[in-house]
Amino acid sequence: MAGENLVTVSDQLLPWLTWLQEMGVDSLKKNKIKRQEGVSEASLIPFQPPPTLSNKGIEPSLTLTLPMVRDNLGECTRCKLSGTRTNIVFGSGSPTAKLMFVGEGPGADEDEQGLPFVGRAGQLLTKMIVAMGLSREEVYIANIVKCRPPNNRPPQTDEIESCQPFLIQQIAAIRPHIICALGTFAAQTLLNTKTRISDLRGIFHDFPHDTMSRIKVLPTFHPAYLLRNPPEKRKAWEDLQKIMRALKEDE
Repeated sequence: MAGENLVTVSDQLLPWLTWLQEMGVDSLKKNKIKRQEGVSEASLIPFQPPPTLSNKGIEPSLTLTLPMVRDNLGECTRCKLSGTRTNIVFGSGSPTAKLMFVGEGPGADEDEQGLPFVGRAGQLLTKMIVAMGLSREEVYIANIVKCRPPNNRPPQTDEIESCQPFLIQQIAAIRPHIICALGTFAAQTLLNTKTRISDLRGIFHDFPHDTMSRIKVLPTFHPAYLLRNPPEKRKAWEDLQKIMRALKEDE
């Protein structure tokens, strides 16, 4: 029995320890962050969506839920990306997550499966989440645009503008305490800025929406960028540590 338990624990720890080794971490402190099981009613951020966010008659007085947002999105044809997609990639994870990750847009694997971050960059993101002492089921993962841009090109302004109301509604439904913006497009869209990711990363910013100003946004490098630039993983790990400390203080 002891041997079986040891194998199980080792299997669970291996992705975490591998990621830490890649980050250049050579020692660990004894204490670790507790996993978040949910959000207390007292900590929920009230939301009253502006009428401009409603394309299908959602009343501002209603409590928004992810199924409502998905229904509001429908089989979207609001921008040209709808003509080349295979599947809408809405998002996945806990509807009460304290931590939300927002990326740029779906790639080929995501377009095929209809799920966010399941390709090579997604596998790295999973390692990052596990290294934080969490699982994909405990966080929420979404993108700025819900359909794959052709040839994985960056999303264009009109495409971002078409999708942005639904991302805002997702955030309003989940009410996370922290949003980790992955890469330039996610950070600039969420913070309504043209500032470079290198200047934004590693800093907590207020989410620029009056009804959700308590939410903090911390930008970091996109996992796809980290795959191309492995030395930057250490900086990304420093950013994730800041989020871990903030979540622990939030307990």
